[in-house]
Amino acid sequence: MSFVEFRNVWLAYDDALLAREQFAVEDISLQVAEGAFIAIVGPSGCGKSTFMKLATGLKRPSRGSITIAGQPVTGPLKITGMAFQAPSLLPWRTTLANVLLPLEIVEPYRTHFKAKKREYEDKARALLASVGLAGYEDKFPWQLSGGMQQRASICRALIHEPKMLLLDEPFGALDAFTREELWCTLRDLQAQQRFNVILVTHDLRESVFLADTVYVMSKGPGRFVVKRDIDLPRPRELELTYTSEFIDIVHELRGHIGALRRPAEAAR
Repeated sequence: MSFVEFRNVWLAYDDALLAREQFAVEDISLQVAEGAFIAIVGPSGCGKSTFMKLATGLKRPSRGSITIAGQPVTGPLKITGMAFQAPSLLPWRTTLANVLLPLEIVEPYRTHFKAKKREYEDKARALLASVGLAGYEDKFPWQLSGGMQQRASICRALIHEPKMLLLDEPFGALDAFTREELWCTLRDLQAQQRFNVILVTHDLRESVFLADTVYVMSKGPGRFVVKRDIDLPRPRELELTYTSEFIDIVHELRGHIGALRRPAEAAR
């Protein structure tokens, strides 16, 4: 059984747009197995972020249905964690306190937070250590580099042990070296914990390095026009990104997106 299933999903952002049949995404269908890592790429404005809102239950489809973990999605999901391009750590909270935030507000953890605070703190410290942030628990966001802030943001998204992690351009604002370090951090976390991942990115190398399957979205209204399984062996090391096999896949995906950006040229 699929862990994530979209069946002929269409979304218009309001009733007026729906009446005019002006959709942000159209006819989205996919099936994702439990523990799988998928990436979604495409030109700006194609509906990638809209897809994320649908996957988290923040938006309900105008047509079609969405099922996650065997349950219809009818509202915001508690089994997901999210991280964005901006880490959005609260500046008045330490790294540890920022990571603990979901446990303070998400049930069933919230009810037991005071009684289990020490246990939760130990869990957060272990998670921070796993991404190289041991010793930074008491630092404030302004005392951390951009890469450290993003590591903390990912820990915050995972602290309540979600079954699915949604990432919207999480490494886009970082330098190339830090970005690649965080690819490896995410690779290792997902291999250890086997949560599902949906990654939205403009970085084709990132999508090929991390994902089991890459979906290419068309220009708005967005729809999936290419599904590319990435058959490169795991675990993947950064040296793989310099091989001809890896580069060929990146060029193939770039060709698909180039055709979407220049339809007239592609038709000639």
